[in-house]
Amino acid sequence: MGQTKFCLGISDISDSYSAFIIDQWGVLHNGEKIYDGVVECLKELKDRKKHVIILSNSGKRSEENKERLKKMGIGPSLYTEIITSGEMTWQGLKDQDDGFFTGLGKNCYLISRGGDRSIVDGLDIDVVDNIEDASFLLISGSDAPEKNLVDDYEPILKAAIRKRLKAICANPDSRGLIGNNHVLGPGMIARRYQDFGGVVHYIGKPHQPIFKYCIKKLQNNDIYPGQTVMIGDTMAHDILGAAAVNIDSCLVRTGMHYGSFKTCENMADVDKALNVLTLQYNNVRPTYLVGSLRWGNPLPDRKHKKHSRR
Repeated sequence: MGQTKFCLGISDISDSYSAFIIDQWGVLHNGEKIYDGVVECLKELKDRKKHVIILSNSGKRSEENKERLKKMGIGPSLYTEIITSGEMTWQGLKDQDDGFFTGLGKNCYLISRGGDRSIVDGLDIDVVDNIEDASFLLISGSDAPEKNLVDDYEPILKAAIRKRLKAICANPDSRGLIGNNHVLGPGMIARRYQDFGGVVHYIGKPHQPIFKYCIKKLQNNDIYPGQTVMIGDTMAHDILGAAAVNIDSCLVRTGMHYGSFKTCENMADVDKALNVLTLQYNNVRPTYLVGSLRWGNPLPDRKHKKHSRR
């Protein structure tokens, strides 16, 4: 890949694309409040008739994320649609006639946040309390920070291994964001299950099915990958996922990698920090780097540290 272009704001790239696929956590908000400039940026994109997809690894369905964003101040008029890994999981479990979902059965042992069962609401699925009664394992969240270690889940995972249960991970994120704190993500639980020898099907970024689903949606509106950019806060999920389907990408510094840039005093330091990141992620570089999801604003430097989201 070529060099990354450093941008002052999304206005620098808006004329180059018809569609914007935007991550939710770490880009729009930190799980508690919207980042400054986000609403104004979305309004500018709307005024220019851009197709905006909010793409999230949320284990919740699209409608629930829509309500969450509305309460935070991002109304549905500011974007075109929301696509979540939780929604794709729900649809797959509903039909159970495609790929990994085929023949999973009706008895689910669910690992979620706070006992949340919304991912199976309305389905002919029974959530069982005893792993011995389960026909498959579904991982949609973690109880972090109360249970913030993978070890907390090992007894259940080992019991599932003994039953040779297939597992679905409806949120591949390794870490989650609650306020300014990073917490255990469900993706780590799923990977531990794999370490034990379990079979896991991941839904969500960076895996191709969810990106191809977005591409199909856009093509229905005569918009193609070359006219699309992915804006995200993680190299592992957003930038690598976009590169795998030949979509340009834009990394925001407000998100998961904020710590990599927080001591940068000038753009040379930023470039060095980005080079370190790309080495960690298969030498894949984002097409663009921007401070945050703002329409037009200088990249934050050290004097803006107190204004950062992490």
